[in-house]
Amino acid sequence: MLTQSQLPQPDSNAQQLSQQLIANIKSQIQQQGGQLPFSAFMQAALYEPGLGYYSNSLRKFGAAGDFITAPEVSPLFSQCLAQQCQQIFAAIADKSAIILEFGAGSGIMAAELLKELANLNALPEQYWILELSAELRQRQRETLQTHIPTYLDRVQWLDHLPEQPFQGVILANEVLDAMPVEKFRIKAAGEFERACVSWQENQGFHWQWQTMPENLATQLQHGLSDVLSSLPEGYESEWNPALAHWLQSVAEILQHGLILLIDYGFPRHEYYHPQRDQGTLYCHYRHHSHGDPFLYPGLQDITAHVDFTAVAEAALDAGLDVCAYSNQADFLLACGLPERFALSDPDDVENHARLSKHIQTLTLPSEMGELFKVIALGKEIDIALQGFPREQRYRLG
Repeated sequence: MLTQSQLPQPDSNAQQLSQQLIANIKSQIQQQGGQLPFSAFMQAALYEPGLGYYSNSLRKFGAAGDFITAPEVSPLFSQCLAQQCQQIFAAIADKSAIILEFGAGSGIMAAELLKELANLNALPEQYWILELSAELRQRQRETLQTHIPTYLDRVQWLDHLPEQPFQGVILANEVLDAMPVEKFRIKAAGEFERACVSWQENQGFHWQWQTMPENLATQLQHGLSDVLSSLPEGYESEWNPALAHWLQSVAEILQHGLILLIDYGFPRHEYYHPQRDQGTLYCHYRHHSHGDPFLYPGLQDITAHVDFTAVAEAALDAGLDVCAYSNQADFLLACGLPERFALSDPDDVENHARLSKHIQTLTLPSEMGELFKVIALGKEIDIALQGFPREQRYRLG
């Protein structure tokens, strides 16, 4: 595990921002009687207006940031995704189809998707981006203006979910992993502790465990009843109780179409494996990964892997169909990745080698290919999805 001394040091402006956020969270802890549920700490660290990681003005994505997402690895990712979107638009057969993207990051996926959909003669009527960060909105606008100025008028930024249902595709790439989670510990059979955060002047933020409130414990017991009995006392992990409400809200705005969620995670029996007894919580800072969420609040990403079985269960409860589930590698291969590589000129050695490296990053099990999963949730969609050949689908049970 990396320590603070082994990580790059933030500059003075970043340190000042982090100190402001620390003071804010300290105030919240005092108001709550000396401790704050970890989910509330994570919410503040990531989303506190103007200060949280996804709300401040510091660069997050790409080589100059803290991590690189698949759309930034290569345009090939978005080009393959466009193939799946095109199929849905054809099935809907409605020229008013819309794409809604949650948290568009640098904006590069939106730019490449629109560019490829134009090539496929399948442009959506509008491309909505639900983005709360003013700084990221500006960066997305600059990206789109640079890459696709012709289609910028189709893009609209939203502050909240649309009020009226629409037809089309909803996309969320690396969104679920950034939702605040509860961190829990099994105390005994049917008894759980909840991780909280306290503050001491000589120690800073530190963990403190409390008996989980009864209503939350009941919710946890119900949600994970199929695995909890096999886990030992002292087992620690994470759980996202907000997931069901989020998916219900998303399901309500989709009248006809497909939801594609792409993220790193596991089906439940792998997520809560007895050997994964410290959970999946991780932080990303300047392309270094470590496990200390209290280091540099506001300057680092805090994430937890996704329980895709929970996603599927919540989707069914929300009235959606669980159409398919696979890993990222198989999804991209089925959406034409080999054919796109075959179009590159092998005599252009530099470009051919670069594309080959990009494909390896996107598809190799040791890179993004296996850990990242794609789940398709539909409403009134009854077609064989291009990105999910039946023989390559994974099981969530």
